[in-house]
Amino acid sequence: MRKPKTALDYKERLLVMKNATFTPEQKINREIADIDKLPTLEQRVKKIIGIVNDKQRKIGNMLFFVMYDIESNKVRYNVVKYLQKQGCTRIQKSIFLADLDSEKYREIRSDLTEIQSLYENHDSIIICPVSTEQINAMKVIGQEIAIDVITHSKNTLFF
Repeated sequence: MRKPKTALDYKERLLVMKNATFTPEQKINREIADIDKLPTLEQRVKKIIGIVNDKQRKIGNMLFFVMYDIESNKVRYNVVKYLQKQGCTRIQKSIFLADLDSEKYREIRSDLTEIQSLYENHDSIIICPVSTEQINAMKVIGQEIAIDVITHSKNTLFF
């Protein structure tokens, strides 16, 4: 009788791939999440503001962005799944926002550092802590969006 397999955590799976002569150029054998199905920009901005202004936000949590430039579809797919599993919210194709405790921040930073070192690459991953004030001061450039309405900015003048 076969011994049941134990689930590998993310880092262990990447180590298995590395030891199995993993190369970043290999095609993955599953569908990649359809990035074009991201919520609209307005929905994403509302989500960001909702995270920041949540009255139930845990005291001691920190806000941080995780941004990446990863060439390999396979590695990028796994990083996306990892970040989502950790509780990060995708807000752009390669940007996630997290509202997590400092221990989880250190864990994510450590795991992504280890992932980066597993294979030859020219990739980059940036983890950037931000304050609620910085999030509330954000501006959207490009698509027209009434960010002042979404953020409930009190700087509106009426004549």
